[in-house]
Amino acid sequence: MDITSRVDRCRLGKVVKSNSHCDYVVQVDDQQDVTSPPCPEDCGFGQFVSFDDETRHWAVGLVYNSQLFNPLFLNQGPRLSSEPDPLFTPDLIQETRTLLGVVLVGVLAASGEDRYGIHGVPRVVVPANTPVYKMAAHQVYRFHQTQDGRSQFTYYSHLLRAGGLFATQLAQQVLAELVSSGQFQGSDQKALTVLNKEISWKNSLGALR
Repeated sequence: MDITSRVDRCRLGKVVKSNSHCDYVVQVDDQQDVTSPPCPEDCGFGQFVSFDDETRHWAVGLVYNSQLFNPLFLNQGPRLSSEPDPLFTPDLIQETRTLLGVVLVGVLAASGEDRYGIHGVPRVVVPANTPVYKMAAHQVYRFHQTQDGRSQFTYYSHLLRAGGLFATQLAQQVLAELVSSGQFQGSDQKALTVLNKEISWKNSLGALR
């Protein structure tokens, strides 16, 4: 049984493929799949997500990219002169889908009733069709805690290497949201603030070059 309850959680979609061991593609649920599909804000850039099924928790990831997939794009076949009449085409389904690029950054582990994060590349392969859920603020906070209750952000370098073309912007956004969450205190908050200012300065300097 997985370590994260799926009750009242926002399901985003399911795994449809992977580009590497830590780079997965998630197909977002739409109205053809579920009665209450996620809203665009749930699937936004920098969103923490959890890969969970009925048997276990697989991994924690970050949305780093998105794509719109439309099989009708550049279709050279014959086109209708007007919109199809639903009376005569009742089974016509809209095939446009939203795909998310998700980089895996670790897993959530359990120690009794406590949850904590293990950062880095997960060892196991996440199976196809595994459900993917939006992580709540308290889950994100627990992911950034070690087993002994200390704060951690050790996937930072991995994120810069595996976060795609927008890796630095992704890292900056994640840091800014962790700082503004108000869940970190004292030296941990100061360390996150300094790291956020450093990467913000690097991004600003890169834009001036």
